Amino acid sequence: MRRRIVSAAAVAAFVMLGAGAAPAIELSYALTRLYIDLSVPPPTAEQMMVCYGFSCRRRMILEFTDADRKWLTNILKPGGASPEAERKAVQQAVVWFERRVGPIIGTSRRVARADFRNFDDAHNFDCFDTTRNAASLLLVLQEWGLLRHHTVGDPRYRGNILFGQTPHNTAVLIERASRRGWVVDSWTRGYAEAPDVMTIEQWLTEN
Repeated sequence: MRRRIVSAAAVAAFVMLGAGAAPAIELSYALTRLYIDLSVPPPTAEQMMVCYGFSCRRRMILEFTDADRKWLTNILKPGGASPEAERKAVQQAVVWFERRVGPIIGTSRRVARADFRNFDDAHNFDCFDTTRNAASLLLVLQEWGLLRHHTVGDPRYRGNILFGQTPHNTAVLIERASRRGWVVDSWTRGYAEAPDVMTIEQWLTEN
């Protein structure tokens, strides 16, 4: 089946929260739905919406400064050596993101695997939040030309209550050479811890 591509500008118009004249990032249909479903504007090269508070009920616009871009460029630079090195660099980029926004929105207090049972939505991410945040950050890195060995893939879902596997979502990278999918999943980790990065096949068996 042919992969459907939708301009991020269309999503921005749909949610009426677009970034003005900022250049659009081209998104697949599944990535477009990631933003439309919660009326979240997609990222641009200049900014991204940060979701927190469970299902993106709380939001903050992160506008990238020149210093932010320099930090992320330096973090991703070692990733040019190989796909494995790039995945490790991406992990550090996610750690950078956590430290960048945590003190501002209060998620420096967040815990791993947070959901409504924690009774602390104001300081936490659920997997809907982490999936959108990671996907947005990866799309920005891709737009900046910092990903040499991967492209941003469609988010993935798992969940089989009959076998004790709880519902869960994650952002995905696709390795250019092998076309293999790798998840970037920070919901299972606490504040400023490196996200899980593993093959989709392995992730689908986890809980």
